Amino acid sequence: MWGDLILFVAVGFAAQLVDGAIGMAYGLSATSVLLSFGITPPVASASIHAAEVFTTGISGIAHWRFGNVRWRMVLQLALPGMAGGVVGAYLLTHAPLHIIEPTVATYLLLMGAWILWKAFHKRAAPADTPKWIGWLGLGGGFVDAVGGGGWGPIVNGTLIGGGATPRYAIGSVNMSEFFVTFAISATFLGTIGLELWPIITGLIIGGALAAPLAAYAASRLPHRPIMILVGAVIVLLSARTLLNLVG
Repeated sequence: MWGDLILFVAVGFAAQLVDGAIGMAYGLSATSVLLSFGITPPVASASIHAAEVFTTGISGIAHWRFGNVRWRMVLQLALPGMAGGVVGAYLLTHAPLHIIEPTVATYLLLMGAWILWKAFHKRAAPADTPKWIGWLGLGGGFVDAVGGGGWGPIVNGTLIGGGATPRYAIGSVNMSEFFVTFAISATFLGTIGLELWPIITGLIIGGALAAPLAAYAASRLPHRPIMILVGAVIVLLSARTLLNLVG
């Protein structure tokens, strides 16, 4: 697969550009590409999370430099997210995906619609650290490991839908994702190992190039366009997943 390195650099760049700017879609978009190559879900998830250890670290630092990170939120998300990610990675090969996938996709579809509704209505005062944020991190980490992606849509989607300031939610979730991804990757390394280094290398290079640009965009875009982008991406991705499951 070394001959396809440029392709995976492009995939990593595009995925990180979107993910860093609106806080989601790296894992989901990259997973869909790898699965189209016939790669199994566990191997695809392991490869993507190995690459994300590097890309989320660069993205998190960039968001911090642009003032998008709230460290209290990072701590509240990262620790339970790591626990959920380890459990999800360990159980991936035995998980009842025929139940998990439609449930998560339906939740995301509803959350995306809720964000779009809030984008066009007057918002209440931001609530950047809701009391249930730890449970959100736990569930987001588990789903992210099982599905090869989902941390951003679930965590960012729920936080922004609940009234969190978009740039702080996106920056803090990106920073906490580094710790969650590291825990997931370590679990995969100890269970099924890492094989597809051409894919991992390409995703790392592309993501590293896009991360600073995406963080800058997140720091400059006003709240409403970010909310519309977040909501639209969630709705489209979850609707696509549901249609594929039905088909």
